[in-house]
Amino acid sequence: MVWSPFGTPIAAMSQQRNSLAAAPTRCYSTASAAAGDSCEYGSAKYFALCGFGGVLSCGLTHTMIVPLDLVKCRIQVDPAKYKGIFTGFKVTVAEEGTRGLARGWAPTLIGYSIQGLGKFGFYEVFKKFYNSFLNEEQQYQYRTLVYLAGSASAEFFADIGLAPFEATKVRIQTKPGFVATMREGMPLIKAEGGIGEFFKGLTPLWGRQIPYTMMKFACFERTVEALYKYVVPKPRSDCSKGEQLIVTFAAGYIAGVFCAIVSHPADTMVSKLNQNKGSSMGDIYKQLGMAGLWKGLVPRIVMIGTLTALQWFIYDTVKVVMRLPRPPPPEMPESLKKKLEAKQA
Repeated sequence: MVWSPFGTPIAAMSQQRNSLAAAPTRCYSTASAAAGDSCEYGSAKYFALCGFGGVLSCGLTHTMIVPLDLVKCRIQVDPAKYKGIFTGFKVTVAEEGTRGLARGWAPTLIGYSIQGLGKFGFYEVFKKFYNSFLNEEQQYQYRTLVYLAGSASAEFFADIGLAPFEATKVRIQTKPGFVATMREGMPLIKAEGGIGEFFKGLTPLWGRQIPYTMMKFACFERTVEALYKYVVPKPRSDCSKGEQLIVTFAAGYIAGVFCAIVSHPADTMVSKLNQNKGSSMGDIYKQLGMAGLWKGLVPRIVMIGTLTALQWFIYDTVKVVMRLPRPPPPEMPESLKKKLEAKQA
C-alpha cells in the first residue's frame, strides 16, 4: 500500500482512470449552474467574482514577497553591489534596517490588485469568448490555443493598470535617494515626464508579463489535466475540495517555474528602464548584454514558483468559498473519440 494524500491506493489508478475516461464531457461555453453553485458559469456574477478572486490572489501574494522582490530588483540593476540573494538581504538590512525590506509595498499592493482583477477576471471572459467560436470537438482540440489567446488578451489590459504602480515601485526600491513612499513618489515621477513617464516601461512590461501569463495559464491548465489523468489516484469528482486544492497548488508551482524562466530577461529590462531615466531598451541591452539580462534568475524562480502556486491556491479557494462553478478538466468528446477510432480502423 502506497500512501497518498488522496486516500486511495496507487494500485487502483488504472481502474479509476477508466472510470474518469467514461465520465461525460463538458462544453466550455454552455455550462449552466449546478446544484450548490452560487451562479452560472460565464454569467456576469461569475466574471465579477473571478475578478475579485484575482484581486486577492495577486495583491496579497505580491505584497507578501516584497522583500524578496526588492532584493531581486537590486541584483538586476546593481549586480556589483548586490552579488546574490543573501548578500542582497544583508546589504539592505545593514544600510536601511529591516524596514528597508518593505520599501514599495503600497504600489505593489495596489498595482498588483488591479492587475489581478484583469488577469484572472478577463481570462475567464476571453476564454469563454474564444470558445464561443468553436464547437465542442474544436474546444477540446484547440484548448491550449484558447488558454494562450485568452491569457494574452487578459494580460494586455491588466498591465495597463499595473504600469504606473510598477514604475513607482521600481524607483522606490532601486533608485538611490528616491523617496520611500508612493504618495511622495508618484508626483515626482509625473514631474519628470508627465503621465507618459508612468508608462515608459509598458512595452517591456508587456514583454515580461504576456509570455509569463500565457505560460502561467496554459501550463497550469494542462498540468492540472495531466495530474488528474496520471497522478491523482481517483477521479476529480471523488476528490474532496481540500484534495482538489492540493492539486491546484502543485500545478501552480510547476507552472510558476516555467513562468519565471520565459519572462526573466524582460523583467530585468523593466527594472533597468524604470531605474534609468531616458534610457531605451537598446541602451539597456548594450549595457548588460545577454548574460546580464539573466541576473537574479534564481531568486526569481523561487519567488515566482511560490507566488504562482499561492495565487492559484487563493484563486481556487475563493471559487470554493464563493461556490463558483469549477468545471473539471476537459475530456475528449465521445464524437471525437469515435472519429479517431474510425480513422484507426
